[in-house]
Amino acid sequence: MQFNPKLYLVTDSTYNNEAEFLKIIEEACKSGITLVQLREKNKTTREYIEIGLKVKNITDAHNIPLIIDDRVDVVLAIDASGVHVGAEDMPVHIARKILGKNKLIGATAKTIEVATKAMNDGADYLGVGAIYPTTTKVITKITKVSTLNDIVAAVNIPVVAIGGLNETNLDILNGSKIDGIAVVSAIMKSKQVEKDTKNLRQLVNNIVL
Repeated sequence: MQFNPKLYLVTDSTYNNEAEFLKIIEEACKSGITLVQLREKNKTTREYIEIGLKVKNITDAHNIPLIIDDRVDVVLAIDASGVHVGAEDMPVHIARKILGKNKLIGATAKTIEVATKAMNDGADYLGVGAIYPTTTKVITKITKVSTLNDIVAAVNIPVVAIGGLNETNLDILNGSKIDGIAVVSAIMKSKQVEKDTKNLRQLVNNIVL
């Protein structure tokens, strides 16, 4: 499946009610987001499917792939574009076996060893970070940019930097050969989503060539 990881939105629905949450995703998709990952840690399976279908309506309308965090069953239930798995989630090779060759699989990697294993097991792209401390409710461990660059050099699949990134601190990634940048709070907490998304996209365009 073709995909563009240049500006990758990872969602967080804890900041807003559902209508506001969906509006943010809609505005971001209109303004330069290239990939969306729905991340819901505290919803039941039914709730995850229900919100997933609503988000997919938006991403489909803008021809943007929808990735589901962790839950392969939700991917299948709503026919999302793929799944992103972390170190404690389903192993990449099992996710690939279940989803087949036509779904995207992303994996979190913080070391060259994990990155190359994920690639060899069938991952389509890697999320590497956290580059900075984050304000999301996800436990993070800081990843040096030098480690990020080593991972980029070691694999032949796209690598996306993630973790505390926003329009004020992307310069740390200048010169890195990453394929994209993932953001959460920079958009999900924004009071001017269209403006901030467009600004982020322009900044990312200068980094990701």
